[in-house]
Amino acid sequence: MEAKVISLSGKEPRTIELSDSVFGLPINEDVIWYAVTNELANSRVGTASTRDRSEVRGTRGTNRKPFSQKGGGRARHGDLKANIFVGGGVSFGPKPRDYSYSIPRKEKQLSLKTILSLKVQDELVLIVEDFAVESGKTKDLLKVLSNVVDIKNPERTVLILKDDDPMIKRAARNIPWLTYLTYNRLRAHDLFYARRIIMMEGASAKLNEFYAKATKES
Repeated sequence: MEAKVISLSGKEPRTIELSDSVFGLPINEDVIWYAVTNELANSRVGTASTRDRSEVRGTRGTNRKPFSQKGGGRARHGDLKANIFVGGGVSFGPKPRDYSYSIPRKEKQLSLKTILSLKVQDELVLIVEDFAVESGKTKDLLKVLSNVVDIKNPERTVLILKDDDPMIKRAARNIPWLTYLTYNRLRAHDLFYARRIIMMEGASAKLNEFYAKATKES
């Protein structure tokens, strides 16, 4: 398929060829859901923790019997660390755990290609000619982006880079509505929820090569 490349210098847009195997796939909602859910699970910290009655310490850490077994008219209790007492242990509370799990590599790749195809169909992908921000300053990156989008009415945007450019990354860190991703380190969650995707021309070419190579290897 053909796509327009927006010039940042005011020149007329030109066209490039995008691979149908990356940007022209039918939409598979199931595989998108699996990939997004997997990324959310892998990002969970899993450090929530409570103490059960065997771990309670301090004033409630005593093992003494709170009152007599009989004669008081109350239910019998062995100590104050039971979960029904204030300050006692917690029954079935959370413990630190690892929520992460892996999905097949082919499924992950298919989900990313499907999301890219979905965004192309919805006309939310803008391909721009390659650029650099030599100063690494946020204001210079915003000046470049203003040639493509309206930065006064920002939307959740993903910028796909053609390589690990430290200066662009440093400039993009202070823009709250912008997320930067390298072509070979895409994230399904960021791509799916983006309201627009700005892709460098070099990144689109490398995406074609990267997924074509991955398909042959698999």
